[in-house]
Amino acid sequence: MATDPAPPAPARRAPAGAAVLREDVTAAIREAVLAELAAAGFARMSIEGVARRAGVGKTAVYRRWKSKLPLVLDLIGAFAADGLPAPSTGSLHGDVRALLEVFANLLRHPVASAVIPDLLVEAARHPELADAVRGALLEGRRRMAQAVVAAAQERGELPAGVDPAAAMDLVAGPLYWRQTVIGQPLDGPELDVLARQVVAGLKAAPAAG
Repeated sequence: MATDPAPPAPARRAPAGAAVLREDVTAAIREAVLAELAAAGFARMSIEGVARRAGVGKTAVYRRWKSKLPLVLDLIGAFAADGLPAPSTGSLHGDVRALLEVFANLLRHPVASAVIPDLLVEAARHPELADAVRGALLEGRRRMAQAVVAAAQERGELPAGVDPAAAMDLVAGPLYWRQTVIGQPLDGPELDVLARQVVAGLKAAPAAG
């Protein structure tokens, strides 16, 4: 005698309380973090302030990050991942000048000009934050410098052994000092002069040991 077929298994449902994290809400929270950092600084930043700026409840933030430190660490990590491509102008001077323009524009941005110095101060108190800040500020820029130096070496503009880290120091150091420390941004002609100085310094620098 034929038996009745077994009934279909019930569809699996998400566990009670499990929430789908909407990407648009996550993006709004990250934008709010930048604004809150610029306005209040890391020490005074609060989850409540971030939620208010993002137009969401505090629970929407806490579903994603348990406190403000991992929230900021995540933001810095996302910033580092969104690195810009290295310039490719066909000459060392052109590439260096393009790098200077990119970094100068970044440091002139009102949010970055407020957030970066504050995070550097707070990094001294939070080792995790220090690692993330170094990664965001250095790793992507170091890859850009490596690409610029390698291309110049292939063209015969630089000898083998030039240290890309030295290249980045020569590019970023004067900009950060002028624009962030003493508040005197470099204009176009000054960037042209600095580009020539960086190229001259790289060509005269000893090879990395």
